[in-house]
Amino acid sequence: MKTFNEIIQCPEFKKDIKKLSKRFRSLPEDLATFIRFQLNSYHNLGIDNGGIFRIPGLPFIIPSVYKAKKFACKALKGRGAQSGIRIIYAHFESENRIDLIEIYFKGDKENENKERIARMYPQRSS
Repeated sequence: MKTFNEIIQCPEFKKDIKKLSKRFRSLPEDLATFIRFQLNSYHNLGIDNGGIFRIPGLPFIIPSVYKAKKFACKALKGRGAQSGIRIIYAHFESENRIDLIEIYFKGDKENENKERIARMYPQRSS
């Protein structure tokens, strides 16, 4: 299976996952599975399972920023892919690179932090 050239966890993402991992112990393992299967399927194999959506209304076009709504978390038993965990990431198609930007539990906050996303790519803002 084709994989990404690079996967970067942004500093704020690392803080998010550290905090959430205290509540959801399986999160680091679940994230690795998500990257290996769902992200590779979507971006490298062109298979869309309806769980990844491009985020509109950002002040730049490249990179493409996505929200993953289908994320299976073993620590949230019985919920399957509808666990409520959301992952925000950027995909640099030409470099085949993923930047993990934000991870959150939908029960804690409703939507992604668009200010954080815009801060990550200021040179791309218009």
